[in-house]
Amino acid sequence: MAAMADTWELLQMRGLAAVDETAQEFTGTLVIHRIGSAEPVESITIRVKRTLLTELHETVGRLLTRSSGFKKK
Repeated sequence: MAAMADTWELLQMRGLAAVDETAQEFTGTLVIHRIGSAEPVESITIRVKRTLLTELHETVGRLLTRSSGFKKK
């Protein structure tokens, strides 16, 4: 029988930054918590490629636009 994968809740992304505006990679910290766990929140350092951030920007933008209650500023 396969083990069930842990489910994590993303609470916050902190300090996502790059060396300059042409950087292809960014570093920051994810603040996460294991769903259903009494253990404290964890912070992990991440590196993210520009291509992934571009994809997230487009995907999250579409999701929020389709969501009821989202108001463009």
